[in-house]
Amino acid sequence: MSDLNDPRVFFAAERTLLAWNRTCLAFMAFGFVVERFGLFVRLLEPQRISVLERNYSFWIGLAFILLGAVFAIVSILQYRKVLRTLKPIEIPEGYAIHQSVFANVAVAFLGIGLLVYLFQGP
Repeated sequence: MSDLNDPRVFFAAERTLLAWNRTCLAFMAFGFVVERFGLFVRLLEPQRISVLERNYSFWIGLAFILLGAVFAIVSILQYRKVLRTLKPIEIPEGYAIHQSVFANVAVAFLGIGLLVYLFQGP
């Protein structure tokens, strides 16, 4: 529990959540690039790449996307845990404290949607 009675504690927690949001987006974007790079390599030289090698980039890319979606959910849980420790004086009156949570939920759902899309085929 914080004894500062200062709204900056809340804003620091929210900044941390949004930093995790950016990290999750970066993981997902990198995963998409890795997955699509494998498709690009397959198009360039399909005869030189074995079936096993084709799938490495696919699974690694999906792992990065899944990692981003999982981190988005975990960061929400951490943020909510911090919010429970704050006193009402540390949260500005009338401030919408759940907008950043909705942003992370959207990132998680879009990441899962991207996983489903990529599983459906090239």
